[in-house]
Amino acid sequence: MADRIQPRVLKGFRDILPAAEIERADLQEKITKVYRSFGFVPIDTPVLEYSEILLRKSNGETEKQVFRFEDNGKRDVAMRFDLTVPFARFTAEHESELYFPFKRYHIAKVWRGEKPQAGRYREFMQCDIDTVGSDSAAADFEILSVMKAALAEIGVTDVTIHVNHRGIFNRFLEKLGQSEKSEDILRSVDKLAKIGRDAVRAELVETTGAESCADEILEYIASADDFDATLDKLERMAGGEADDTKRMREIREMMKAAGIDATYVLDPSITRGLDYYTGVVYETFLNDCPEIGSVCSGGRYDNLAGLYTKTKLPGVGASIGLDRLIAGLEKLGKTTKKGSYLDAEIFCMDKSLVVHYQKVAAVLRAKGIAVEVFPEQKKIAQQYAVTDAKCVKWGIIIGTDEAAGNVVTLKKLETREQFPSLTVEQAAEKILSEKN
Repeated sequence: MADRIQPRVLKGFRDILPAAEIERADLQEKITKVYRSFGFVPIDTPVLEYSEILLRKSNGETEKQVFRFEDNGKRDVAMRFDLTVPFARFTAEHESELYFPFKRYHIAKVWRGEKPQAGRYREFMQCDIDTVGSDSAAADFEILSVMKAALAEIGVTDVTIHVNHRGIFNRFLEKLGQSEKSEDILRSVDKLAKIGRDAVRAELVETTGAESCADEILEYIASADDFDATLDKLERMAGGEADDTKRMREIREMMKAAGIDATYVLDPSITRGLDYYTGVVYETFLNDCPEIGSVCSGGRYDNLAGLYTKTKLPGVGASIGLDRLIAGLEKLGKTTKKGSYLDAEIFCMDKSLVVHYQKVAAVLRAKGIAVEVFPEQKKIAQQYAVTDAKCVKWGIIIGTDEAAGNVVTLKKLETREQFPSLTVEQAAEKILSEKN
């Protein structure tokens, strides 16, 4: 046909085949389990928001990346670029219906029109948690603790979580007389891992107008020997003890009490480019694959909801970037692929027995076994090819003799080992014993 349309997807977008989507779904389920175990509840928000909602508290770089357009009603709308800003709007709009502190999780897609690269797409999944209504060290620590627990649940334990506090940095910049240029300075510092020290220094010299200021900023963002030594240095350079350094020490004590302090480092170069962060900020790196970038990031954003409500609603949260995390795991060879959720396949050996096959399948499902019936009588090699593609572990063979005797032949498909003349109950017991 001359008018046939070529199937294709937009650059930076992709179709996800079953094996990959099963892996994503499994990871989401494990992350969700951990989020719920800490008391977080699910919400959802629209894909589209008014542009002024999404962009009022963002920088120019973010605005360039947003998918923004005029809809059929002549409204200026944009697709959400993260889940945090819509959550701030949600909290303000439903303030009277919520209880505080309010702890929510939201696992959904977001869109950014940035340049596609390894582990980074224009459409991707974020797994967010946030607590609003509490400005406490306990709320900050809980988010940091959930990050570690969620990653551990999916088998990611060799990680380092880099922590910093924007408040300390802001005091330091005020002492330097550079407060008015803080956003530009923060964005330059945030590029350190991407463009290197020399390039960042050049940007800082241009921004501050003084090489001495640039060098002092670079000295500030350099880590000392350990967490406590680094905090002492930051406190000294920022002008002494204040609420922000007290907060970091309190969080540090909680880490030690929970026995998880080895996972966290105080990294003054972590600033998070978005300017709505006001307190603790953090990024998470796979120790064996740091080049993939942060797989879980976030921070405290005490003033974000203030754009939409007079009520003070301090917040803190984090987001696991699922696609980047999977890209890192694939690079490390730590992903597992499976083609289905099936435990067993009932082969169609005789089309006259299709009713009997369905009866057996119903009994197996009632016992907690995921099973399907092959829908047509085809050559057994063809049926095997399908179960191999689906990574099905067990095959169930029922011919006329087995049906007459009300038994089945159970076959371990990987080894071709057979267990003949089993009752359906015995077959179920065998499958479940090796499943558990």
